[in-house]
Amino acid sequence: MAEELLRVEALKSGYGQAVVVQGVSLVLEKGASLALLGRNGTGKTTLLNTLVGATRRHAGRIVLDGQDISTLPSFKRAIAGIGWVPQERNIFKSLTVEENLTAVARPGPWTLARAYEMFPRLAERRRNLGNQLSGGEQQMLAVARALVLNPKLLLLDEPLEGLAPIIVEELLRSIGRVVRDEGMSAIIVEQNPKLILPITQRAVVLDRGAVVHEGDSEALLADPDTLDKWLAVAGH
Repeated sequence: MAEELLRVEALKSGYGQAVVVQGVSLVLEKGASLALLGRNGTGKTTLLNTLVGATRRHAGRIVLDGQDISTLPSFKRAIAGIGWVPQERNIFKSLTVEENLTAVARPGPWTLARAYEMFPRLAERRRNLGNQLSGGEQQMLAVARALVLNPKLLLLDEPLEGLAPIIVEELLRSIGRVVRDEGMSAIIVEQNPKLILPITQRAVVLDRGAVVHEGDSEALLADPDTLDKWLAVAGH
């Protein structure tokens, strides 16, 4: 029986008085990866933001590796083991690639050398400032920076959005390696299920802030009716 890493219980959260996430419960085991799917505006980003402590929690609990982190501020959740790559990437634009990585690195298997091996483009541009990188390179840097934190749980919020197809392929390969071969526990928000389901084990679909489908990624990928119903992707 795999050990539990994350337990989310009846979570309600949002911004101010507005409740976006409507009582979500889910469990993620150690070494497992989860695709978090849903149309635009269904609460995917809000759920991730709630896990990292960037929203207002109205009810429910978040337990990470046996520790209740529901009331912890964001920086303490990072210390507890959450590595987060938000849509905005939040890299340090005025620091070099190498400084971006060494500024946050914590002891563990993911070292600077391993980050460069995963993303050779970053090794080539290690002396470049964050604002001298392309969008794709900035995204690679954001992912690498989360990895060198050596987190227990990696949260990726639409890591492929707005990137050139060749970069999407490269990033997908890297993320697939991290979650499949290296066994990093991860929750990945993505608009396109066809891209993300092949590299994750489990899938959760949100609609109006609630879980409407939960199951095996492979089974969902092979189920055009469910994909079409909640994600309108059958024709893609």
